[in-house]
Amino acid sequence: MQFPRYIIDVIKRIEAEGYSAYLVGGSVRDAIRRAPIHDWDIACSARPHELKTIFQDSRILDTGIQHGTITVVCDEGAVEVTTFRSDGAYLDLRHPATIGFVDTVEEDLGRRDFTMNAIAYNPSSGFIDPFKGREAIAEGIIRSVGDPDRRLSEDALRIMRALRFSATLGYAIDENLAESLHANKGLLTAISPERISIELIKMLIGQNILSVLTDYPDVLSVVIPEIEPTLGFDQKSRYHQYDVWEHTARAVAYSKPDPVVRLALLLHDLGKPAKFFVDGKGTGHFYNHDLLGEELAKRRLKQLRFSNSMITSVSAAIRFHQIRLKPENTQKWLARLGEDTLRLVIEVCRGDMAAHADAVIEAILSDLHASEARLAELLEEEACFRLSDLAIDGNDLLAIGIMEGKDIGRVLSQLLEAVVEGDLENNRETLLVAAESSSALLG
Repeated sequence: MQFPRYIIDVIKRIEAEGYSAYLVGGSVRDAIRRAPIHDWDIACSARPHELKTIFQDSRILDTGIQHGTITVVCDEGAVEVTTFRSDGAYLDLRHPATIGFVDTVEEDLGRRDFTMNAIAYNPSSGFIDPFKGREAIAEGIIRSVGDPDRRLSEDALRIMRALRFSATLGYAIDENLAESLHANKGLLTAISPERISIELIKMLIGQNILSVLTDYPDVLSVVIPEIEPTLGFDQKSRYHQYDVWEHTARAVAYSKPDPVVRLALLLHDLGKPAKFFVDGKGTGHFYNHDLLGEELAKRRLKQLRFSNSMITSVSAAIRFHQIRLKPENTQKWLARLGEDTLRLVIEVCRGDMAAHADAVIEAILSDLHASEARLAELLEEEACFRLSDLAIDGNDLLAIGIMEGKDIGRVLSQLLEAVVEGDLENNRETLLVAAESSSALLG
């Protein structure tokens, strides 16, 4: 177990004053896993006022002094130091109403959520592991500390944290904890949308997301109720080999692990159940489900307090996830969507198509790959796809007598469309002739 020198120095300074101190939480878990460590947490027997005395010659922040936590800022980084504590009743399903300071690390570990997060480590004395957290890490299993119903009812966000850890670490969820997650899912309604959104995004980009989505759709339906109608919904289509929800889960899992891409795919088919109908041949159709899906997703994302930029990007991806991209129409879509949105749509379409029936996947994925290559060519050759790329501008139109601002905008848009469609070359003389013709038509 190797830790930065400044972390060891903080522990030694506490011990030099006669107190005990241990690394705890995610830093110990990730050190055991040989994974990168981003946050450092130390728990100790010193009370908050004693900690402030110990580190009086250092820069300290009272980041959570009411809960016994200070942050010691060192040249190399910051570390949170917290007094050993026990938690009182959780009246709001999120925070303890009271806390009490205790004398041993074992008591402190007993209040934590999962056994893999309830391990303490001291560089001199080694591990304190009363709940067999190292064993759980070795087995790749997420277990609760003590009774799972109690742990989840104390802090309902732990429901989402369990799913997030399973997705990101690739760990299975213990049978007893899994049963409790299903049984206590309704507690999530007490958690703030902002906290749900943070956990959801972290979960979605995890390597084990497929298992989480297929095993816990009922839990996710609590925070995104629009998911529930998609569960088990038979698409009755030769293009699909999965029901709507399993298709969604696989599309997410098969896509690039990017937050916007995966959030868009999670929501992209929410409109299908309401738009479903069966034709005379028994084939299912979902006309305009993309537009309804965009509306449903936008409304849910607003309720979950996602940023406006995220809502805009996800909405656009859902609205255009049905387009059939080919090399010959790539410039048209580039002009309509812009580079960033088109790249996003390509990634969403790629994940979506990868979860279709095997018989149709290869051809469409091949078109997407070719379109992506064509996009690179267009950008490399600085092809015209924006008004600013045209060889003429509004001043040129004013010079030939087009005076109304709205007419200038209309003519430029028509010229851009003609260039993108290949009907006009993007050179000054050609465009001016075409502009004069357009001006005459405008009257």
